Amino acid sequence: MRFDRHTVVLLVRPDDAPDLPQDALDRIQDAHLAHQAGLVEQGAVLAAGPFLDGDDERIRGFVVLSVDPDTARQLYANDPAVSAGRLVARVASWMVPEGQVRFEQVPVPRSMLEAAAGD
Repeated sequence: MRFDRHTVVLLVRPDDAPDLPQDALDRIQDAHLAHQAGLVEQGAVLAAGPFLDGDDERIRGFVVLSVDPDTARQLYANDPAVSAGRLVARVASWMVPEGQVRFEQVPVPRSMLEAAAGD
């Protein structure tokens, strides 16, 4: 059997994440979304999104990338939420049977305002 191999990133809230005022958190989140959208435009990110209602609230998001794990680490070291200490990027390779998962290019939000606007 043949397999497709992707790099995945789990975005995790560290136990020692800095406690910041809401306006600073909002700026970091907007910068994180803009960074993510840039990676989508570059073709590095195939799919990304937050987790909701999980058993472990520290696990905040999931990203599937088209790049190798070392490149993913570099890209996420530059994520504003990671740089600010609000998130940690945990990187791994993910294998699925060839052709089982397909990704389509779709617009992604560049800010919380865009995300909230919906259609």
